[in-house]
Amino acid sequence: MTTSDVPRADEDGAVAPPAPPRLVATDLDGTLLGPDGAVSSYTREVLLALEERDVPVVFVTGRPIRWMETLWAEVGGHGLAILSNGGIVYDVASHSVRRAHTIAPDVLVRVAALLRAAVPGTTFALEKTTGFSREPDFMPRMQVNTDPGFPVGALEELVDDQVVKLLARHEEQEPEEFWRLAEEAVGHEVTTTWSSVGTLVEISGAGVTKASTLASLCGDLGIDRSEVVAFGDMPNDLPLLDWAGHAYAMENAHPSVLASAEHAAPHHADDGVARTLARLFGL
Repeated sequence: MTTSDVPRADEDGAVAPPAPPRLVATDLDGTLLGPDGAVSSYTREVLLALEERDVPVVFVTGRPIRWMETLWAEVGGHGLAILSNGGIVYDVASHSVRRAHTIAPDVLVRVAALLRAAVPGTTFALEKTTGFSREPDFMPRMQVNTDPGFPVGALEELVDDQVVKLLARHEEQEPEEFWRLAEEAVGHEVTTTWSSVGTLVEISGAGVTKASTLASLCGDLGIDRSEVVAFGDMPNDLPLLDWAGHAYAMENAHPSVLASAEHAAPHHADDGVARTLARLFGL
């Protein structure tokens, strides 16, 4: 890799921090991954260079465990990841959950009832440390949801003490309007966010976000927020970008993210995260 391969200044003209960050936190879809959902050879090269410098790269994503298995080898196969919007800290090498921020069963049932009353037609699914389960009408047309091993039934029958994310879906509402209605109905009980192009609200335990879990992890590692650089593209990344000392919205990011982040990185289709990291670390 040569310096001529990457830009020497941020896309927005920002000045690089005086010292390289000690930890990188990056979202995956729409951020580190290309439009094909894969890690490019250039991005893989940059991640390897950071590994050789002992710089932790923490993948901070809304994806559940089940959507990560095909990616681990591509991104190094070790280290820690924050999954399900902060619900899980995952040890990649051992394929095990290190920490889980679960939602109590009674809270799940109450929140579902409140949201159904506020927006009739809402259906639900559950992401757990142990897998996935859904109501019969929750997006059955998506093949990823129809594995015969996934339990299907009434929400009240599916909840247990291993749930880290409640998924709320509506087939007729617009995405951001549904998020607004969900926040008004249940935001006093849980954390709601949105990261999909579809009408899907992601619900975590009260106060649980990508940022809260990363802050705890950085505390364990003795790393200050001022030493963290973070990348994201969707509203569920806003707490993360607000918390990190150096925040980058992708060029392709949602308008709310572009308006909030400190800096802009090139488009995810152009290896924006990797190009920015190459500049920051002088690769």
